Amino acid sequence: MSEVMASRRPATAQNVLPGFEHVRRYWDPTQSCMTAKILPGEYYVSDQDEMISTVLGSCVSACIRDRQRQIGGMNHFMLPEPVGDRDSWSSTVSRAARYGNDAMEQLINRILKAGGHRNDLEVKIFGGGRVLAQMTDIGRRNIAFVRRYIETEKLNLVAEDVGDVHPRQVQYFPQTGRVRVRLMHGLQESRLVDTEKHYLKRLANDPIKGEVELF
Repeated sequence: MSEVMASRRPATAQNVLPGFEHVRRYWDPTQSCMTAKILPGEYYVSDQDEMISTVLGSCVSACIRDRQRQIGGMNHFMLPEPVGDRDSWSSTVSRAARYGNDAMEQLINRILKAGGHRNDLEVKIFGGGRVLAQMTDIGRRNIAFVRRYIETEKLNLVAEDVGDVHPRQVQYFPQTGRVRVRLMHGLQESRLVDTEKHYLKRLANDPIKGEVELF
């Protein structure tokens, strides 16, 4: 795994920001810290010395932190898949944007609510691999969306590891900005593909509503 080192302060099982009590957290003896594991459609924000972990195939995660106040978090999202020919994508653009915008805006808003300042935010993005071989390149669209969002919102993108054909395990330390990325192969890759197919089917069948609740 690649990583950047920095100092940290400890977290405990009780140190969780309001609203994230449902996220699975456990002690990781390898990293000697609490770890929050997020799934597709989830996000997590922390001001403690802990790690946020997820596994990405065609999905994308944005890791965002206030580098001055050491508050940050990670999301995990996938845009809905268009049905039919290429032209049909235009009919679902608004829904796709809603999913992606919700994922980014809720993460940023919770960081700001926890005490972060927008001008001090830095962003790292991961995922978007072409792992669903039988379908169109959802990963590429996810990457294009998150890059466009970052540019439009004038956020500071400092690092990315996107594309390729393999899933990734991403471990993010929001207090320091340190990230560890590991490519996955074999049985782990097969299981992730099955999980993403199921999640994508649920997104594609989800009716467009006034508000989409992903989190």
